[in-house]
Amino acid sequence: MKNLALLFVRLVVGTLLAGHGAQKLFGWFEGPGLKGTHSVMEMLGMRPGRVWGTVAALGEIVGGILTGLGFLNPLGPMNVAAAMTVAIRRAHWNKPIWATKGGAELPLTNLAAVSVIAAVGPGRYSLDGLFGIKLPRWVVALAGIWTAGVTIAALQRPEIAQTLLDKASDVMPINFKQPATSDLEVENRPATRGVPKAPAEV
Repeated sequence: MKNLALLFVRLVVGTLLAGHGAQKLFGWFEGPGLKGTHSVMEMLGMRPGRVWGTVAALGEIVGGILTGLGFLNPLGPMNVAAAMTVAIRRAHWNKPIWATKGGAELPLTNLAAVSVIAAVGPGRYSLDGLFGIKLPRWVVALAGIWTAGVTIAALQRPEIAQTLLDKASDVMPINFKQPATSDLEVENRPATRGVPKAPAEV
């Protein structure tokens, strides 16, 4: 019964979250698409929006798929938990709890569900159970540290993403950088070569 319950929770939560991520990433299911997601992130104060919008979309779609399949647990629930934590703080904070009021009811429910899956495992009816996969503790620890770091950055210092992009651009090979704007000015005078001169007046 426990394994069936875990399967049910995983499929429902994982599928819906993957669909929610597809709305953000691809514009499926009448979603905003990546461009719209970037704009929303900018409005929430998470700049650059192109970075944090993409991170949020990938966290939901990848985390939802891994959770639904019960594959590489707890990486999927970790991604979902990070996305839901940021959503609660950035989009739903200081509002009534209910979803109809714009509150954190749904992301908080998702956070609770994936926390249970991460803690007790995906159950027998999962890819991990089928293939006997169990991630080493050091892999889980590293993934947890990375996910926590990204989550804290999103909540406290989202501008750090732009700093990292600028530093990466500085060390990028010259061939991959965008060409700098030239300082040369070009005059658009009409060519005079080959044009006969007017005869001198007598």
